[in-house]
This record gives sequence, structure tokens and C-alpha cells, in this order.
Amino acid sequence: MKVAIFTDTYEPQVNGVAKTLKRWTDFLEKQDVTYRLFAPDTSDQQDYSESIRRFFSLPFWLYPECRLALFKVSEIKNELEAFQPDLIHIVTPFTIGLAGLYYGKKMNIPIVGSYHTHFDQYLDYYKLSFLSPFFWKYMRWFHQSFRKTFVPSIQTKKELEQQGFPNIALWKRGVDSEQFQPVVTNSMKNDIFPFSAPYLLTYVGRLAPEKGLDILMEVSRRIPPHLNEHIHWLLVGNGPMYGQLRKQAPANMTFTGYISGTVLSQIYARSTLFIFPSKTETFGNVVLEALASGTPAIVSKAGGVQEIVDNEKTGILCEPDHPQAFSEAVIHLLSNPVKLTNMSKNARQEALGRSWEEVFKKLLLDYESVLGNETITTNQ
Repeated sequence: MKVAIFTDTYEPQVNGVAKTLKRWTDFLEKQDVTYRLFAPDTSDQQDYSESIRRFFSLPFWLYPECRLALFKVSEIKNELEAFQPDLIHIVTPFTIGLAGLYYGKKMNIPIVGSYHTHFDQYLDYYKLSFLSPFFWKYMRWFHQSFRKTFVPSIQTKKELEQQGFPNIALWKRGVDSEQFQPVVTNSMKNDIFPFSAPYLLTYVGRLAPEKGLDILMEVSRRIPPHLNEHIHWLLVGNGPMYGQLRKQAPANMTFTGYISGTVLSQIYARSTLFIFPSKTETFGNVVLEALASGTPAIVSKAGGVQEIVDNEKTGILCEPDHPQAFSEAVIHLLSNPVKLTNMSKNARQEALGRSWEEVFKKLLLDYESVLGNETITTNQ
């Protein structure tokens, strides 16, 4: 099998889609599946793989983690004609995704796609909700030719089916339980955590309006003084709200910028609770990483994250946009150490059942299913 992947985001960009795709291409290489990945360039990438093709790009103004590539269409045409893929997987609906759609149809190559981001919900936060009908019209057109559209959660599947999308299938997410473990190495404690508060409340993700960070800031102000003096907040990530949030931040809140690798793993493991108020997630990889680290998560009862957290077992589901519910959950768990310890054990156990290996094996079988159906249709 030869697969061509078209995406407007890929490593070293820092977002869930880019990280998932990197894991996917690593898996394909281990399985000896030949692929070509078409992606935007970035200023700091270091590609040494012959399987990756990069194109000059500019950041998409609404969501800079996706970039708009500028290229000669003949470049992609020539690549595809030389590569002769059996299947095209389109990950994003921007310029590179459009090129994949155009040539997939033109060259009669079976196409699958995936849906990762609720851009329509982002529009509300940028006072552009009037564009929502046009967005959905475009997305329905974009996905109508796909043999399958893969989504990361049941909730997202339901939402797309309500919008009239055909052929929706689940592509769940996994977690690396070796990388993310509930173990803090003594050698790193002082370097990463110079503060002495016993309770560390952590958020990991983009610092942007759609992540519900106004709720998080309000929660930080609602913790009673007798408990607050034992808490330190850690916000890991970057984004358009960075400056605004720093101005609003209480004294016991630290902003780290983007962090990855071992340091990020240690932050998860050291954290007492993971706080994630976003209601726009199609999944929420960071929540699963927290659980794998033995850190219970307090999240919005909305979107894909509500399928990750087992309420009152691995964390707490709160009403979206409800800071009182989040603050009460924080107070409740920090005031009940036995329950918190049990949740931590349950969180780790839940994550152990979600391996990337099994997730990717299933996706490869879905690819083969599409190609099998294509062969049957062709022979009829």
C-alpha cells in the first residue's frame, strides 16, 4: 500500500493534529508502508525523510498552527504521478488539503479524510459567527467525495452527522504510557519546580480564547485563601492571549511557554490536578496525557474531552462556562486526599488501555477496507 497524506499542519508545529500525524507516519515507517506527506514549511523544521515534501507557507490568521501553503500545483501533480499512491488521506481543509482533493478526484485515487478542529466554534470567539453557515457549506462540499471521514470522538461523529456529513468513522486517540508516567525524578524537581506549594494545578494547551481560559482565570480567583496559599498554577503553552493572561495572573501563577519532551512529562507527573475548561475540543490529547501521568482532570462536560474523563472516577466533568463548578471541583478534590489518590490510580489505569499501537492498527485496517471496497466496485 502507498499512501499520500495532505496536511496543513505537521511537526515541528505544536498542536494535537501535528503530533498525532508524526506518530502516524512513524508507525507507517515501522510497518513498511510507503507514504508521501505534503505539508507547509516552517522556519525551524529539520526534515531528513525523503517521504516529506514541504512548501512555502504563511500562518492562517485565525489559527496560526495551520499554515497556508503557496505552491505551483504542477509540483504536487508531478509528485503524485511519480509516486502513484493507492490512497490519499486529507487531514485539513486548507490549501494543501484542497490540492489533495483536486488531484485525488482528477486522478481517480480513493480519498479519505479526517476532521480534527471545530473551526465553526472558534468563529464565535473572534466575533465571526456570521460566517458559520458558509463554513459548514464549504466543509460539506469538501468532505462529500471522501470514502470515509475519520473523527476522534463519538461526540464529533454525532455533530458531523447532524450537519449532513456522509461516511463518518472513528479514529480514536492513544497515549504513550511510557513517556507519560506518574513518576517525578528527584534530579529534575528543583530545576522545573522552583516553587514550594504542595498543590500544582496545571493547564497545557494553546493560550487562546476558544480554550476557555477566562474560566480558568476566574477559578483561580475563587479558591478560598486558606487553600489558595498552598496552590501554584502552571500554564504551559503559548498563543494570542499570552500577554493578556499574564497581566491578569495572580502571584501564584507561572507561564512556561511551549514545553515538550521529558520536561513536559515531568510537569504532568508533578501536577496535582489538570484543569482544562475548553468546550471546543474534538478530542483533547493533553487530557489523556495527564491521566496517563496519574493526574486527575477537571474538564468541561462538552466536546470530545467528556469521553476521556470518567466522572468522579478519573476526574470531574463540569458544566461549560461555569467557573463556580470548576472551583468547587478543585476545592472538593484538594480537601479529600483519599479520593484524590484513588482518582490518580484510576486515571493511570484508564490511560493504559489506550495505546497508539492499537489505534494505528485500526486505522490501517480502515485504509485496507476502503481499498478493498474500491476493488470490489471496480470489478463489478
